[in-house]
Amino acid sequence: MKSEDIHASRRFLATTIVIMAAIASSTWGAGAYGAKTNFVIILCDDLGYGDLGCYGHPTIKTPNLDRLAGEGMRLTDCYAAAPVCSPARAGMLTGRTPYRCGIYDWIPNGYPMHLRQNEITVATLLKSAGYATCFVGKWHCNGKFNSPQQPQPDDHGFDYWFATQNNADPSHQNPVNFVRNGNPVGPLKGSSSTLIVDEAVSWLAKRDTEKPFCLFVWFHTPHEPIATAVEFVERYKKVQPLDRAIHYGNVTQMDHEVGRLMKTLDNLKLRENTFVFFTSDNGPETLNRYPSANRSYGSPGPLRGMKLHMYEGGIRVPGIIRWPGKTKAGQVCREPINGTDVLPTLCAIAGAQIPADRPIDGASILPLFEGKPIKRNKPLYWQYDKAIGDMKVAMRVGYWKILANAAMSQYEIYDLHNDPGETANLAAQDLQRLSRLRSLLHQAYNEVNTDRPSWPALKRTGPKKK
Repeated sequence: MKSEDIHASRRFLATTIVIMAAIASSTWGAGAYGAKTNFVIILCDDLGYGDLGCYGHPTIKTPNLDRLAGEGMRLTDCYAAAPVCSPARAGMLTGRTPYRCGIYDWIPNGYPMHLRQNEITVATLLKSAGYATCFVGKWHCNGKFNSPQQPQPDDHGFDYWFATQNNADPSHQNPVNFVRNGNPVGPLKGSSSTLIVDEAVSWLAKRDTEKPFCLFVWFHTPHEPIATAVEFVERYKKVQPLDRAIHYGNVTQMDHEVGRLMKTLDNLKLRENTFVFFTSDNGPETLNRYPSANRSYGSPGPLRGMKLHMYEGGIRVPGIIRWPGKTKAGQVCREPINGTDVLPTLCAIAGAQIPADRPIDGASILPLFEGKPIKRNKPLYWQYDKAIGDMKVAMRVGYWKILANAAMSQYEIYDLHNDPGETANLAAQDLQRLSRLRSLLHQAYNEVNTDRPSWPALKRTGPKKK
């Protein structure tokens, strides 16, 4: 079978699954705000909780994101779906805990692990609801990128895509590995963040204006290997060592590109009816974890741990929402939200129907815009079997967080309201609470790990492709 026939077959299958799921459901809403709201979902790679000016970084300048937060809602308790990239991305796309989807770790180039065709993404659902859909940036939801052997962005609902499998190679500067709609682009000049926004701006200008749109912009910034335009490095002349200045400049360059994208929305008169969500896929890279990480200077702020940890620094990330008429200028929200909430939230706004034939772990965050708490059927849950340290599983219920080891035999609990840095393990002091949280954690763990798909043993190809 030809590759184009395989992709056509996959798209037909995905559409059929959505239709069948729609027929089976009896609980969908009609959409809280109609089907004309546009969506821009911006994701950074390894951006820490403390890496933006509006989150308290003392040196890094992020005027555009600070302005975005000032115009909308800044989230103090925003979480990624995992403490590592590929699972976090799968969770955002599907609304499901990544382990349900079989995405357990970052995906090396050529590896069999991928977001399977039977997973239904938010892009597929919005496309079925009449949206134009576009993806630009780092995909990292398969190993066999741009190959008929695995689903690609268009197989998961994106009409238009411009992407890399994982990192921009050989670095953020002058990448050679972008693919546009299945066609390798070849060597490009410029920084990956600039090229990504160039593509997004071009698509916005050329899109079908009769349709609402959903645009995913997934930056490589500030993941290693970092390369930053000179003009942004020069803004940190007094910062030492130079590698730190390069890292800080990389974040500022990304901020500049976000500003350019927001200006495009204004120029096209799209601000007022566009929901913008900015966040990160996990916490900052753990310094010196591998040779090239000596240039990782991301900050978890006041939180414990970094990327690959189950503590807050690994999973709690910046989060900013601007939705004119729904968010208030300078609003700060302390309600916890998760990457898995993207699918149910966007579908609720657009009136798209959510599949009823599978567990959806996220929840619509629409109550936040009315000053109400989110109605969750499932507590927030994270699992990463290769996490640094003993703790591999975590759950948050209200302000309380419980962590467990791989054997589910050792536990830690923290009061995140009074101790966001997770300095005081209260498991031995509050046995009654520990018992309740442990019961909920075991229930979630057993449910998530039932019938999870398996892949051949993960063979790492070295730190470059991490």
